Amino acid sequence: MKNKYCFAAALIAFSMLMAAGPVVTAHAEPPIKGDSVIQLSGSFIHAQGTNVGTVNLDVGYGYFLTENWEIGVQQSGGYSFIDDADNQWSASTIPYFNYNIRGLSLNDSFQPFIGAFVGAAYNSDDITGTLGPQIGFRSFINDSTFIVVKYRYEWYFSDLTYNDIKDNSSNGSHVVTLGVGFAF
Repeated sequence: MKNKYCFAAALIAFSMLMAAGPVVTAHAEPPIKGDSVIQLSGSFIHAQGTNVGTVNLDVGYGYFLTENWEIGVQQSGGYSFIDDADNQWSASTIPYFNYNIRGLSLNDSFQPFIGAFVGAAYNSDDITGTLGPQIGFRSFINDSTFIVVKYRYEWYFSDLTYNDIKDNSSNGSHVVTLGVGFAF
């Protein structure tokens, strides 16, 4: 039941930020083909079906193959707070691709995206695969600086097979990320 509230809160926050529109100057420019972005962000993860919460710090690098398509990798490090057990560190390395939607604001300073990722999540005891969808937006403050808000759902798997993913489909995590980025 807690996960429904976590997801609902993330969806409401995302909707409110989308409705508020961009927080930018009048001449902000989004990245174009050949540009790179670096993102620094933080997130809170609540593992579905458990009493585990994790606070993460993330660093990401993205490269624009075209004005719309971006590939990149995100490295996360965090600390998990576990009810009735020892707390532990965790990390993930997640390559991703995003499709950036242009033309929703007059000067493209507000840029939503939708994407997917596949990578690895690990801690001192275990390593597992993770994959899933992500959605979010960048809101440019100036030509090179932006605010990023992102939601992703992580499924975990030990073997990258349909049955393993289907059997573990309720053992995922909701991840809401807020950060700042720089385009160059």
